[in-house]
Amino acid sequence: MRVPYLKSDLRPRGMSRARKGAVLGVSVAALAAGVTAGAGPAVARPKAAPAPAADCSAAYRIEQKLSTGTTWRMCWRFEAKSGLVLEKISYQPPGETKPIRVLNSAKIAQIHVPYDDGTNEYNDITDYNFGSGLVDMAPAECPGGTIKTVKVPDPFTSETPNVKGLCTTTRARGHAYRMQADGNKVFQTQGKDLLIYTVNKVGWYEYITEWRFSDDGAINMNVGATGSLSPFDYDAGDGRGWPIGKGAKSYATSHSHNVFWRLDFGLDGSSNTKVEQYDSVVSPPAGGQQGPTAKTRRTRVTKELAGDAKNMRWWRVVSATGKNKDGHARSYEFVPGATTKYGGRPFTQHDIYFTQYNKCEQYASNNVRSCGSPLHGTSVDKWVNGQTLTHPVAWVNVGFHHIARDEDQQPMPVHWQGFSLVPRDVTAMNPLTPPALAGENGQTNSGS
Repeated sequence: MRVPYLKSDLRPRGMSRARKGAVLGVSVAALAAGVTAGAGPAVARPKAAPAPAADCSAAYRIEQKLSTGTTWRMCWRFEAKSGLVLEKISYQPPGETKPIRVLNSAKIAQIHVPYDDGTNEYNDITDYNFGSGLVDMAPAECPGGTIKTVKVPDPFTSETPNVKGLCTTTRARGHAYRMQADGNKVFQTQGKDLLIYTVNKVGWYEYITEWRFSDDGAINMNVGATGSLSPFDYDAGDGRGWPIGKGAKSYATSHSHNVFWRLDFGLDGSSNTKVEQYDSVVSPPAGGQQGPTAKTRRTRVTKELAGDAKNMRWWRVVSATGKNKDGHARSYEFVPGATTKYGGRPFTQHDIYFTQYNKCEQYASNNVRSCGSPLHGTSVDKWVNGQTLTHPVAWVNVGFHHIARDEDQQPMPVHWQGFSLVPRDVTAMNPLTPPALAGENGQTNSGS
């Protein structure tokens, strides 16, 4: 069990034994950083003018050119609650002469952990200053990469311990594509990712917050929970827990991990993006048709929305200013991962929220800023109140219902939850297209 941090306290108090490992009340003010080296030689491309660096000092800059020729650039900072915050994220694939801005900022906005027996419920980001639980990583935890040192000033002492806690590295992800063409010629490329991650300890749990930036423009966001089961939550033997250990005596209490991400899009450098929802309906064959038909309908989302995932439904955020070389508006599509929606709280009852930007709306629940009025509400569901979307912010909710098992001890294997952002019409063709196929765009065999 955990006892929440009281904002009115000068020092944390009321810490339970199960939360003994949590470090509370620490803000992170400075980061030592560097630029990670490329994973290998880039594919030969026509020379272009050098792209401008991300708009931040070298100490807060990440710039990585992957071996397939794609470059990702971003700024970073650290805060005591959300931990790592990535800002001014841009993507430059081969063939593009300048970076394409994707996101203004991205961060974890809450990890909500309610236990099935109703006794304990935690907001790990805001109650326990998730970011201040940053832990050291050994070189073996960041293979082939760089571990950056974070100075963590303690507000209660004059000490500023260094934490080697931020890994940047590259990692192979398997086939980016494979195509067997005429004459049995095979085109294939092995994809590469820029991988950025931290480990934050909150009580018995250790969370791995992972950001993967792929050479094809996709962004994969994941949180992995590992560490230990709480040794004090073993009394739920009435269907709210699972027997762990010898016989059927110790029942580890089941609980949920509801993770929220906050994404502020800035496609092509503009926050004035548009949101669209797509739904497809399959109808049985009619009028001599050989098979069923499927029709897709687009709905423009112009007002704030609490969205629910359904079969054949998806959303995208569309640039208001930028188009690819085919003249199509650039966008990013949300691709959800596996999720278990938690129905116990209003803010966890929807899969995605689009709200109008408000600087004080930073955390999906237990938002620590007053926003000027107690009537404003402290959770994301309260902020969907009919405002017109001119600067939309996306909040993505991915849930995991953790019913413990014998294999969870000791230590507990990582269980992952997350989602992806996939480019849709950001480039006119596959950004990793080999030169031999560069002319095959659209209906190439039409004779036109």
